Amino acid sequence: MENAYTAMRSAAEAAIAYRRDTASAETNPVATYADIFAAFDAPLPETGGDPQAIIADLIARATPGIRAQTSPRFFGWVIGNSHPTGVAADWLAAAWGQNAANVSAAPAASAVEAVAARWLLELLGLPAEASVGVVTGATVANFVCLAAARSAVLARAGWDVEADGLFGAPPVTVLIGADAHATVYSGLKYLGLGAKRVKEIATDDLGRMRPAAFEAALKAASGPIIAIAQSGQICTGASDPFTEIAPLARDAGAWLHVDGAFGLWAQAAPARAAQTAGVELADSWATDGHKWLQTPYDCGFAIVRDAEAHARAMAVSASYLPPADTGERDPSTYVPELSRRARGFATWAMIRQLGREGVAEMVERDCRVAAHMGETLAREPGITLVAPILLNQFMVRFGDDDATTLKVIAQIQQDAVLYAGSAAWRGQTVMRASVCSVATTMADADISVAAILSAWRRVRG
Repeated sequence: MENAYTAMRSAAEAAIAYRRDTASAETNPVATYADIFAAFDAPLPETGGDPQAIIADLIARATPGIRAQTSPRFFGWVIGNSHPTGVAADWLAAAWGQNAANVSAAPAASAVEAVAARWLLELLGLPAEASVGVVTGATVANFVCLAAARSAVLARAGWDVEADGLFGAPPVTVLIGADAHATVYSGLKYLGLGAKRVKEIATDDLGRMRPAAFEAALKAASGPIIAIAQSGQICTGASDPFTEIAPLARDAGAWLHVDGAFGLWAQAAPARAAQTAGVELADSWATDGHKWLQTPYDCGFAIVRDAEAHARAMAVSASYLPPADTGERDPSTYVPELSRRARGFATWAMIRQLGREGVAEMVERDCRVAAHMGETLAREPGITLVAPILLNQFMVRFGDDDATTLKVIAQIQQDAVLYAGSAAWRGQTVMRASVCSVATTMADADISVAAILSAWRRVRG
């Protein structure tokens, strides 16, 4: 075993060195999938190996193919920095080997998660009575919240979906904005509500639901209704007009869920909270920790106003699982997993690390960086800012041409000073940038802008 402990130390030292090098590197090139596959491809080992040699081999072969998502100039997707404090807490969670299945199995993990959940609700300005499930990310968080929604709206119609399933159940009408994220449709598919049976609500130029269209759809619907809004459209950063649509949903008896994977964190920044005004009026919310809270992967939160519906949809019971005592929060009551990582440790550590003021400052700084980058690029002839910058997302086009835009993006990725990727918006190819790291500064923004301009000028000729 001593060799295994030495291997753990080697892994920690290599991880620290990687993070330091990545943060200060001028460029972060990455090997291809084919290169890494070839480096690892080998016959199945017939015998065991030495722990130190195994870890050394893993580091040597994998490191060239590690995408520098923790770099302060990574703008490819809405991905946080995996802050070292959160990583350290997550290391401990792995080393402690805790399965956060219930209070008896993991008293520390359960208690810490309970405190972190309470802090999270305060940070986001959501109802104190809401329940929180700590899951892998917003994809599963949306699934969990929509499961609670399905349970609640069918229960109101006299149907017990947990006991009787969907065969013969009253049909559920699902209303969703036309620019919703793909993962919400996945949740509907998992729940048997159908990804194609939804009624899409017309949206404006920034992807926000139009209240009049939403109201008309509510009036046309009958029976149980689930409405799905969003905070943080993936291309524009826009949020739906909650102050207008939430009362409409309530008056119609609909459950209003909010996919707030990153945009919900505007709630934590007073200067940006107007973006999410009225979001607290919803019935459930999904968001990520590994985005703006900067926890390591994986971490997300399913938040439900009706804790009873949440527990009814998710709770697991068996004779060998001891129930929580009165006053104790069972961590598995609100998630689909029984075997589950103790994500509460990293969540608690990151809220302690940043505090209310630190979260607000980080969100505001990232939004300022996004605005500075997009507006500076738009002053260059041939570069077009596609939409107003509302939060931390911006989109630009090069030469007002899809092929040219893709060529510039390819050049940017090859230069590896920063990472940004392509997206489609309103039928056009754009370069979309997401600023979501606590490590990103205005200096990083200027370095990135210079690199983008250089790539554009070389492609343009």
